[in-house]
Amino acid sequence: MGQLNAVIIPVTPFQQNCAILFDAADKTGVVVDPGGDVDRIVDAIRQTGVTIEAIWITHGHIDHAGGAMELKERLGVDILGPHEADRPLLANLENQGRMFGVGDAVRDCTPDRFLKEGETLGFGDHVFEVLHCPGHAPGHVVFFHRAAKFAHVGDVLFRGSIGRTDLFGGDHAALIASIKGKLLPLGDDVRFLCGHGPGGEFGEERRSNPYLK
Repeated sequence: MGQLNAVIIPVTPFQQNCAILFDAADKTGVVVDPGGDVDRIVDAIRQTGVTIEAIWITHGHIDHAGGAMELKERLGVDILGPHEADRPLLANLENQGRMFGVGDAVRDCTPDRFLKEGETLGFGDHVFEVLHCPGHAPGHVVFFHRAAKFAHVGDVLFRGSIGRTDLFGGDHAALIASIKGKLLPLGDDVRFLCGHGPGGEFGEERRSNPYLK
């Protein structure tokens, strides 16, 4: 299996971690959660020399999906995800943008395909399992690479914290169930990238994250 690499591009006033996940050898990959600042994302793609095969979305919040349609048009690739339960959020991105004063840079998002629990996605010889992990958003999905012991968890889990549940469709009990029932059992040695701030390891979060006690 080729080496899995990641480049992080902080985007939007929310400093969301847009990620380019790619194979180090064949330079194929995907963009995860292009929330905005599409010019910066395109520049990063050019600098890394990666051929982008798709856009993956973890959930339907503005800072994760607000730039997806523009990036889709510029790259000519499909948008995959999140789970269909986030359809109302994706259809309301422009309204969210006006609320936050960034309406001009945001477009409502229509994925080419919604994702379901248990599906697999990939590029090169890298295979990711789709886990539906509601709580922060109803349709939030996580992308898990079992062979590499790596997960992109979006806003489900952070280093020392968890996703907010006070937004539309948030559910604290569901979020904790997603983390404890789906993520932590994958193994203490699984490393993760998240939607904001530094990533970490599931084992460290299981031991020390105050929200999981």
